[in-house]
Amino acid sequence: MKIGELARRSGLTAHTLRYYERIGLLPRAGRDGSGQRDYDGAALVWIAFLRRLKTTGMPLREMLRYARLRAQGAGTTAQRRDLLIAHRAAVQAHLAELQACLASLDSKIDGYEAALERSETDDGSHQR
Repeated sequence: MKIGELARRSGLTAHTLRYYERIGLLPRAGRDGSGQRDYDGAALVWIAFLRRLKTTGMPLREMLRYARLRAQGAGTTAQRRDLLIAHRAAVQAHLAELQACLASLDSKIDGYEAALERSETDDGSHQR
């Protein structure tokens, strides 16, 4: 598929796809007879995975490290696994931090709800 189609299907811009290819995050695409990039369906799967890594906060340098290891083949399976295990631990720690923040927000909201209920009760008793 041409870069425009890949952009449309992946949700990334053609500019981003070219950048990813230039820095080595996306494998170089084959070229068709007219010299245009011609991607296969595997590029979509890889891009979806890259987007998940990005969404979960993996730094670009680590994504590049993973991509380089992947390009080296099966001999790097253990290194790629270890990289993902470390990233998973970071994601889990971030989730725990977000859960604590959410609990704090919930507590603050509950406090405001209670204050509003007291205020409404106090206002109602004065109007009698």
